[in-house]
Amino acid sequence: MKAKIAILGATGAVGLEFLDILAQRGVQPDDLKLLASARSAGKKQIYRGSELEVQEVRRESFEGIDIALFSAGASISRDWAPVATETGARVVDNSSAFRMHPDVPLVIPEINADKIGNAPIIANPNCSTIIMNMAVWPLHQRNPVRRIVVSTYQAVSGAGQQAMLELEQQTRDVLNGKAANPEVFPVQSAFNLFSHNTPIDEQGYNTEEVKMVNETRKIFDAPDLAISATCIRVPVLRAHSESINLTFTEPMTAEMVRETLSDAPGVSLIDDRENNHFPMPIEASGRDDCFVGRIRKDISQPNGHGIELFVCGDQLRKGAALNAVQIAEKLSMD
Repeated sequence: MKAKIAILGATGAVGLEFLDILAQRGVQPDDLKLLASARSAGKKQIYRGSELEVQEVRRESFEGIDIALFSAGASISRDWAPVATETGARVVDNSSAFRMHPDVPLVIPEINADKIGNAPIIANPNCSTIIMNMAVWPLHQRNPVRRIVVSTYQAVSGAGQQAMLELEQQTRDVLNGKAANPEVFPVQSAFNLFSHNTPIDEQGYNTEEVKMVNETRKIFDAPDLAISATCIRVPVLRAHSESINLTFTEPMTAEMVRETLSDAPGVSLIDDRENNHFPMPIEASGRDDCFVGRIRKDISQPNGHGIELFVCGDQLRKGAALNAVQIAEKLSMD
């Protein structure tokens, strides 16, 4: 990638993943600027053998920058994305700040890279939305999906580095007979699972579930697509899992699903019935592809229109940093 890049939120879990992915793609230290809040300014990061100092974000931080990768939360994005674009930088934002704005493309490159155009801000979808639709979109292209019912099993990595450290500490404490001390989450995460800790609307859906519905409809350009989601946090460090039930317009067999997904970009089939080996977060962690398996007919739909499948994807990579870097790569080609 031939571009001057800034990372806002460089010391967080996704920010660190940005560094790993950019290093793998050959971005040189001289082409990279690390930005964060005043609290993190002055920290050092080793990048491709060079020591880079994290700088406090300021108005002048984006001068000379081609692409700014944001992962510092919605309020920070709302404050700083307009500042970055005023200097000529293009912003790839990992927060929820702009996802549903009608003038901001919401992009998964394997699905709708053509939507990027000349937009100054491009939004990264929610991690659960990305991981689900890496599997669903290729099938939707073959046989339009009429309904999606999804249940997520979301790793604590979705809440950032401190949530991962909290799960590790709570696990040690509980195993040593001590009480777990929740601070990042409202309840204990070790040896527990709970409804995603976002506000509940008047219909009983939490914010994460609403994101999956609205974002999928926007990405698919299908405003009436029937979707229902249940989002649950589980005691897994990284890599989200999702159980997905699909209803298609025409009959769909498990064999057709395997055939379609076998060469889908960014997807790996892990569907070994004989050995009971299917996608697991421990195997998806640190991997770029989303793993898909447990592919089978939904026996509750006798007309043959229903399919069940299970997906695992690394929330910090394809669910966040990798997807943003792939967008940045498209921008650098312009």
